[in-house]
Amino acid sequence: MKHAEGLLRPAEELASAAMFTLCAFLLYLRPDIFLIPQGLRVYVILALLVPAFIRLWQGLEVLAYRRNLMRLPSWVAASVDISVYQDKLFLGKGFLFLPRHAQRLYDSRQQWAEQYVALSKCYKFIRLIESYNEKNIVGRWLSGKMPFKPDHPMAIFNTALALLNPAPPLPPVGGDTRMHGVGVSEETDCLLPMSARAGHTLVLGTTGVGKTRLAEILVTQDIRRGDVVLMFDPKGDSDMLKRMYAECERSGRLDNFYVIHLGYPDKSARYSPVARFGRITEVATRVSGQLEGGGNSAAFKQFAWRFVNIIARAQNALNMRPDMRSIQQFVTAIDNLYIQYCEKTLPNIDPDAMDKLLEIEININPKNIPRHLQGRPNRVIALEEYFNDHPTNDDVLLGLRSAIQYDKTYFDKIVASLLPLLEKLGTGKTADIISPEYVPADDRPVIDWREIIMNGGVVYVGLDALSDTTVAAAFGNSMFADLCSLAGEIYKFGNSPGMKKIKGQRPRNIMIHADEFNELIGDEFIPILNKARGAKFVVTAYTQTEADIEARLGSTSKAAQTKGNFNSLICMRVRDLATAKIMTDRMAKVNVFDITPDSGVTDSPGSESGYSSTNKDSKTTKEILLVNDNDITNLPIGQAFAELEGSKVWKLRFPLPSSVGDEMIPDDVQQIVDYMDDTNKTIIDHDKWLQESVAFNEWITHSSLELEEPEHAA
Repeated sequence: MKHAEGLLRPAEELASAAMFTLCAFLLYLRPDIFLIPQGLRVYVILALLVPAFIRLWQGLEVLAYRRNLMRLPSWVAASVDISVYQDKLFLGKGFLFLPRHAQRLYDSRQQWAEQYVALSKCYKFIRLIESYNEKNIVGRWLSGKMPFKPDHPMAIFNTALALLNPAPPLPPVGGDTRMHGVGVSEETDCLLPMSARAGHTLVLGTTGVGKTRLAEILVTQDIRRGDVVLMFDPKGDSDMLKRMYAECERSGRLDNFYVIHLGYPDKSARYSPVARFGRITEVATRVSGQLEGGGNSAAFKQFAWRFVNIIARAQNALNMRPDMRSIQQFVTAIDNLYIQYCEKTLPNIDPDAMDKLLEIEININPKNIPRHLQGRPNRVIALEEYFNDHPTNDDVLLGLRSAIQYDKTYFDKIVASLLPLLEKLGTGKTADIISPEYVPADDRPVIDWREIIMNGGVVYVGLDALSDTTVAAAFGNSMFADLCSLAGEIYKFGNSPGMKKIKGQRPRNIMIHADEFNELIGDEFIPILNKARGAKFVVTAYTQTEADIEARLGSTSKAAQTKGNFNSLICMRVRDLATAKIMTDRMAKVNVFDITPDSGVTDSPGSESGYSSTNKDSKTTKEILLVNDNDITNLPIGQAFAELEGSKVWKLRFPLPSSVGDEMIPDDVQQIVDYMDDTNKTIIDHDKWLQESVAFNEWITHSSLELEEPEHAA
């Protein structure tokens, strides 16, 4: 019937292929039985073998289709085997998900199709034997493990035993394998044009479905392509750090590879989020931007901004580099900054000012001190009395005086929301990274985004959010605010080497990868999404649910604004329907067909035959979404649906990682990796499925990997 493929059925073609082959064989043995002349025998045999081959091929396709619905071929790929293109991005293997695939998937979920997609009785029986023998050689063999250890005399039979396994276990990836099986025969490399990638990419997926592994694939290509790569990793993924180091080593970019890790300051590069600015007001914005600004907190946030701005302007006037540690110091001791500024500027205003101050300071009467100056140093009291008699128009000085004139108790209450943040960022080992001291004894590099872009750098930022979420978010958002400021400079001057627009010179792409995007998103990040595209900023964000973004921003409209800035969407398995609807709400509707057999017999006593029979098939149509919510929530680990280039829907799967060809990392980086591994032992290892899958496939595909072509090495 037209439009009905009928792939879920017995492979009837094999019977006709067998009959054609049998006839050809009999004709070869006894041509006289068929009265075929000897000269025509060869031609008749060939005429029989051609349809036999065609029917055999058709029958094997039916069997392969049924097999692929239950078990996909394994795909293990080392990073050295990942293709890198200058104008395209390799996402994985997959196929365009078309209405015919929706029809196949619909058919496979019908009751009549259960016999073709259910696990066989043999498979279930083997798993039962495995469960009763899990501790002996038989159990290890059936479960996909090496029956004998490598040093065992019988280890040479491991590969042979693997091939003899009657029913190897399915990979521990869960989900519904039929979603990819309906098109695996059409599978090809999915290549996203870089022009489409410039519209930013959002990757959705619950914990443990392979978001970080996908990030490794994308980061690998960006590094080897020569782009500027900035990886923000709140939780700290050791495999990502090792992958970036290995790719920089392989690409000859180790000299421009930097690691910033808040949890390992002794081995980390340093970065001050407020050291570089175009306008001095940016310092206050980056610091106070981390404070709550809703409801009653808005007034306190505005005051904190003004007060930090006063301190930053005074430091800038004194040729002091603002940083978190110095800002914290002057917030709690504004008197010292006031005195330093006055002692530097007053001699330029009045050569006799210092002598007058000394005289006022000697003659201070404690009983006449104004209430707001009580408890302050005598020099501050003298300065205030001096300025009362000698007014000045210095803006910085007026700002400092306005801060001094607050009652100290009242002032402490107002800055109460600012101090905890500054103490976290400006004390302890974290301060060694965030507030670097420029001394020769400290050889840890100090990072500046402008220099990173000019030199084509690669930066891994580990925010250690598992230890301190507040510091991680504040530090990350300050970095984004700095990058946003730099984007404005790039708009004017370009981001080519030397930061100048040169005709014929290709600007550098600035690839920002934000893992656990919900931990990083804030008001500072949104402008990078919707305004920095012209500065060659390309963002790839990875998060778990829609609710994470909304909860972080505290506003449904801001969450919608953020999601609207991503033109490409890759959706792995998610658990809540609201997140799945981010993709499915934009899906087109297609018609699928139901074929219902209708057979009947009617007695006809008056007729010659005595009865009549009918046999027909009825076809009805039903409208469904091309990809529905249940498809998203039931994806296997390591698979995804992707909406690319506006309207193209791809069904993708990603390779299992392999470390073959990776270089050894040095001791200092290894210490950070060990620290990250130890920290992550307290949480669910979201990459455990990959380790298990690689262990499972290591022996089951070992021999086939050596024989197959590289692009099919699975």
